Amino acid sequence: MCGRFAVTTDPALLAEKIKAIDEATGAAPDAGAPNYNVAPTATIATVVTRHSEPDDEPTRRVRLMRWGLIPPWVKAGPDGAPEKKGPQLINARADKVTTSPVFRGSAKSKRCLVPMDGYYEWRVNADTPAGKKSRKTPFYMYRSDGEPLFAAGLWSVWKPAKDAAPLLSCTIITTDAVGELAEIHDRMPLMLAQADWDVWLNPDAGLDPEFLTRPPDAGGIELRQVSTLVNSVRNNGPELLEPAEQKPDQITLL
Repeated sequence: MCGRFAVTTDPALLAEKIKAIDEATGAAPDAGAPNYNVAPTATIATVVTRHSEPDDEPTRRVRLMRWGLIPPWVKAGPDGAPEKKGPQLINARADKVTTSPVFRGSAKSKRCLVPMDGYYEWRVNADTPAGKKSRKTPFYMYRSDGEPLFAAGLWSVWKPAKDAAPLLSCTIITTDAVGELAEIHDRMPLMLAQADWDVWLNPDAGLDPEFLTRPPDAGGIELRQVSTLVNSVRNNGPELLEPAEQKPDQITLL
């Protein structure tokens, strides 16, 4: 799964870099602030391709969304927010995207990219000799060249009432991990290469199932063990990305 990640690129700079319209800057407080510990329900920048008019050419846009997809049929609670029933839909398994009632509608025409500097995953350690469970070890996965990663995602539009302002939300698609990433966790975000973005985002074409069955674009992704500070969402600073101090006899994959 993908439950935490880091984003430090300002949405305006991201939009300029990928030749997109910036709809994120100014859309929410602190929209461009670095977030080293993005957690579920956070507001994040995503990339979509949409029409301005029904018959015009669709354009790429950077748009803010809530992380954790809210299906359109979810009811509003007394406070006007979505009811908090069921699991948080922060991830969608690639093999369930086209069949799950929760995701298949979005898969048809509401596909997005979720840019990130890197993501965190926790390796399950062997139990201690006394039989007690040991703490999981956090790792940070990132591109060695410093460029952002772009994970495939789905998005949805939710309204508490017909005339209310829409709430956009998204989920990150996960697939089987590859290479040494699989030694940390058996799942990883479905990363897409730049050459695939336009086809993936095209709102006028259905989903090509081939995207969901081929290995993710893991070229250039490296990993490093990081501090357990990342375990708490209260911690949010550049120190979360620093290599962990390791004991001389500590065995890692690095």
